Parts: sequence; structure tokens; C-alpha cells
Amino acid sequence: MITLSITAHHMDFEQFYNQLHSLTQEAKMDLVDAIKIFTAKKGRSLLRKGAVCQNIYFVKNGLCKTFFFKEDKEFIMRFFIEGSIFTVLDSFLTQSPSKFAINVLEPTTYICLSYTQLHLLCKKHHCMETFYRELVSGASINMMKRITELLEDNASERYFNFVKEYPELLQRISLGDLSNYLGITQVSLSRIRAVK
Repeated sequence: MITLSITAHHMDFEQFYNQLHSLTQEAKMDLVDAIKIFTAKKGRSLLRKGAVCQNIYFVKNGLCKTFFFKEDKEFIMRFFIEGSIFTVLDSFLTQSPSKFAINVLEPTTYICLSYTQLHLLCKKHHCMETFYRELVSGASINMMKRITELLEDNASERYFNFVKEYPELLQRISLGDLSNYLGITQVSLSRIRAVK
């Protein structure tokens, strides 16, 4: 139930992987050959609950979310904007059915690196193994931060932290999605937003 999520605002994929870990020229060429680029319309599902997550995704432009339902209530774990790399980590690592789904919230162009291709790259290039380890480490830290904020912060703190961290997202997501991310009702969200 972990979503890998690292965001490097408005970076392209090459800038992103160079910042994370330097790759040899040969590894870069093989990585570029291994990735696929797709576009998706708003509302499209990139991963359904119960399917095995086969890809790591990188958002070139657009917006996605990971979420799950419990007793007909939606819980959003993360939003992914331009420069975000993400997957459903436990499903991806173990190749087991995902408890999460991934949906597209606005027209999105994204890069995919498949589980199979990633492991072939790691076998061939030591620097890719290091890159992958850095990716998983960063994702684990981000997930711990998200869990801590859900358990320790009150609703107001979660809202104001979100506003501070993702100000541009407020114009791009619905109030329903925002309240589902914060784990509160829309009525509670309206009350919090009314307090200046």
C-alpha cells in the first residue's frame, strides 16, 4: 500500500534522473530506448484496483492521483503533477494485485518504464541499480511523511501544509478531491477555508 512518489517541480525526465543519480552514457541510451511515452484523457484509469502495477510513471505534463475506496468513501494518497515519478510500490515490487488505483485528472502526457525493462537495465548497468535504490529510498521517506501527517496533524494543519507545499494544485483539483486527500468532509474543508 505504498505509492512511490518523488516530485521535482517542472523537470523533464532527463533532468530528473540526472539529479537523482548520474548514469553512464550507455545506461542513459538504454533507458531512453526502454521508456514509452503516452497521452491520456481526463478520467482515464492508468491502474485499476486489483491489477498488478507493471510500470513506474513520470508525468511530463498533466495531473494524476492514487486512491482507494473503503466502504464507498474515497481516500486519495497523492496527487502527481509535472516532474513527479510514481508507482504503487508494493504492487510493483512484489508484482501482486494493487489495493490502489491511479486516475488521470486532466489531459496528461506521461512516461512509462516497465518492471521488466527496469530489471533488465539494473542487470546490465550498476548505475541503474543505484538509481532504482535511490528512487525507492526517496519514495519510502515521502510515504512516511504522508503517514505521519495523517496520524499527527489535525485537519487545519493538513490543509495549510498542503496549501504551502502545493499552491498551484488548488486551482487544478476539485474540492471533493482535496477533502478526500485531507481525510475530511467538504463541509469541514469549507469551514477551514473560511478561517483566514
